[in-house]
Amino acid sequence: MNLPNQLTLARLGVTAVFVVVLESDWKFARTAGLLLFALASLTDYADGYIARRYHLITDFGKLMDPLADKILMAAALIGLVAVDALPAWIATAIISREFIITGLRQLAAAKAVVLPAERIGKHKTIWQMITILYFLLLQTLDEWARDGWISQLPFTDVFHRWLGDGLLGLTLILTIGSGVGYLWNNRNLIADR
Repeated sequence: MNLPNQLTLARLGVTAVFVVVLESDWKFARTAGLLLFALASLTDYADGYIARRYHLITDFGKLMDPLADKILMAAALIGLVAVDALPAWIATAIISREFIITGLRQLAAAKAVVLPAERIGKHKTIWQMITILYFLLLQTLDEWARDGWISQLPFTDVFHRWLGDGLLGLTLILTIGSGVGYLWNNRNLIADR
């Protein structure tokens, strides 16, 4: 198994630990969760870069890399809903889009068609990661403030909510928009013949 595929599998392992940590009552669970999510996000970048740079693209990687990404994102979104950092409807909308596109890719594979990722989909993933990192960072800073490591943040809750809402809005637009565009561009696969 080559290095990019090992990184993909490592991302799945880090995701499992991330979920356990985020659900725990450990003293610095949110801080550990932020670091684990950041590490998992870096493996996403690294495995793709290494696979393309050194021509190590495999069928396993084509299947597992996007699947590992979706599992990481779903785990983070569900975890943030569980700690009341995100509304459930936002997580549901984002995860639903991922299921629909995965279903479309399975339909395409059944018809021997390969659907490559589109550029907007990559931007969508980056903004999902940034948004999740932001909300994990807020959880971490709140954890530090409760433990007395830092005083309350110099920014108001209104600022945090405004920035968070802006990130969520952008992420939702990219997520839903890229999903609709992907479906439209591949509508011939859905049409009954």
